[in-house]
Amino acid sequence: MSNRRIARGDLSTYMEFAQGVRDKNELRLLRQTIGLNGWRILPLTESIGHRATVHIENCALAHGLRLADAPIAASSADSGNAKRYRCIPDISLASYTP
Repeated sequence: MSNRRIARGDLSTYMEFAQGVRDKNELRLLRQTIGLNGWRILPLTESIGHRATVHIENCALAHGLRLADAPIAASSADSGNAKRYRCIPDISLASYTP
């Protein structure tokens, strides 16, 4: 078994990536990349929704956190996949190198 950590992200993270593809081929490549790397897409839960609301209340004005970023940040607290959410105290930062 590999020591490699399995990346996880919530459904809104996937939708943000899918929204950025330019054609069906890129969408296919996105899906393949997710599958080949064993990444898991987490559902949006009540807990994520609650945390996202708290993050918006605490970070939107001072740090510019936007609606699409809030559920991603909320699920990042659980998944360890946090990059640009330094204003949120319960997230540990990690990096992904392909």
